[in-house]
Amino acid sequence: MSGLRQIDGLERADLPAQPLHLAVGMFDGVHLGHQSVIEAAIHSARRSGGLAGVLTFAPHPSVLLRPANPTPLLLPPAAKRAVLARLGVDVLIEQNFNAAYAALAAEDFVPHLQRHLPHLAALYVGENWRFGRGRTGDVALLVAAATRAGLSVTSAPRLNHNGAPISSSRIRELLVAGDIAGVNALLGYTYFSEGVVQPGRQLGRTLGFPTLNLAWQPGLPPRHGVYAVEVTTGPGKALQGVANYGLRPTVGQDTSPLLEVHLLEESTLGYGASLTVHWLHFLRPESKFGSLEALQRQIETDRQTALDYFARRSAG
Repeated sequence: MSGLRQIDGLERADLPAQPLHLAVGMFDGVHLGHQSVIEAAIHSARRSGGLAGVLTFAPHPSVLLRPANPTPLLLPPAAKRAVLARLGVDVLIEQNFNAAYAALAAEDFVPHLQRHLPHLAALYVGENWRFGRGRTGDVALLVAAATRAGLSVTSAPRLNHNGAPISSSRIRELLVAGDIAGVNALLGYTYFSEGVVQPGRQLGRTLGFPTLNLAWQPGLPPRHGVYAVEVTTGPGKALQGVANYGLRPTVGQDTSPLLEVHLLEESTLGYGASLTVHWLHFLRPESKFGSLEALQRQIETDRQTALDYFARRSAG
């Protein structure tokens, strides 16, 4: 197979007669710990001439199990697919996590998979993965059930960074705190936003700093503030920029955060362009200024701080 094939649910999984090496989990963020599980499946699939697959769930189980307090996602589905495709996954099965699926007993999980995936050869999970009704299934139960079914199970140990486990919840805390460098270290890639440039009020242009306004509504908003970023529109050159994400308290009463990017180099990008913004470095928190002149001076300072950051990055 070439490229990532997306399948909506196990009941639609009509796959070629090749050994399927399947990584299973929520994989929100597809961080370094998740990647160790998924890459084990990919490597085994390549050695055996099989398919590397990922079984994940949508929506997040907390939407059903804790509807008053669901877990905010680090990546929207499209961004998650993009990361998995870059890793080299052949097949992505997105299983609807509804009441019927949540009621599936842990003991029935492996037979359920085999009914829909007759060429399933091996399963790959994290060592602390839980499954089945009431999350009663663990790796020991999975191994026992898989062994009876003639399958193998590989469980990857948790990875640590700076002495603490890498986890989606830890990354969420860092993102909300504005520690984008920490987020990127745990993800193993640069946190990114994808969106289409929309018309704005053109205030930035009036102040001498034109911006590209992106339609972007994340599941988990990063800390409001100013960031050094790079912008891409495909496989071409990355453009350096300064992004402001927040409510712009100096200039209006926005009720939802806006992502604005001021490019530090010449560009012909405009309305309708599809952009990917790669978040690199937190410059400062969002602030309210007493006048547009004060805001203008701060933007110039932000611009210079970003230029200094990119100069150090190039030299370093």
